[in-house]
Amino acid sequence: MKQNVAPTRSNLLKLKDELKFAELGYELLDQKRNILVIELLTLVDQAVEYEAKVNASLGTAYAALRNSVLEMGKLKVGNLTGAVNVENQIKLKERRVMGVKLPVVQTEFVDSGPYFSPLETSFLVEEALDSFKESLKLMGRLAELKVSIMRLALEVKKTIRKVNALDKIAIPDLKESLEFTVSRLEEAERENFILMKMVKNRLEKKKEDM
Repeated sequence: MKQNVAPTRSNLLKLKDELKFAELGYELLDQKRNILVIELLTLVDQAVEYEAKVNASLGTAYAALRNSVLEMGKLKVGNLTGAVNVENQIKLKERRVMGVKLPVVQTEFVDSGPYFSPLETSFLVEEALDSFKESLKLMGRLAELKVSIMRLALEVKKTIRKVNALDKIAIPDLKESLEFTVSRLEEAERENFILMKMVKNRLEKKKEDM
């Protein structure tokens, strides 16, 4: 209960306003918490999916590279990969979910292939190159998801603390203060009523005695 709250009508109105504001804040924060949790769970599912995609893509890339070495020889593959000139750009943007900034990662490649003649060159080299590029894109998306998950989890934790503070402390405290103030005002009204009645009775008795 609020300490040192004088049981006056002005304080009663203030307490009612504060209680309405606290209850509204609780409802909004509760909605925010639910939305954040739904978004968080969605991103966790996506992160699991993309982690599997990254592992599969890297598995394909390394298998293609290993098989191309077996087929063409390590020296020739090394010479071919040395001719590859691919520039990658990672662009970072952001989006917001209930005020939380989440990253958006875009991985782009700039190249001007072909880098070597297809004659006497295994298609596995191209497959390895394409798979590694795809792996980089997937890893960018996976990094985006993991950072988003960490930020959302932190915001969910903060929001839960605020919701609990309102639900367990602030709102009960305001309700108790409100009940106390109403009770004291009603008691004061009863006392005033009794006092006025006593005064009236005395005045009437004085009239009769006169």
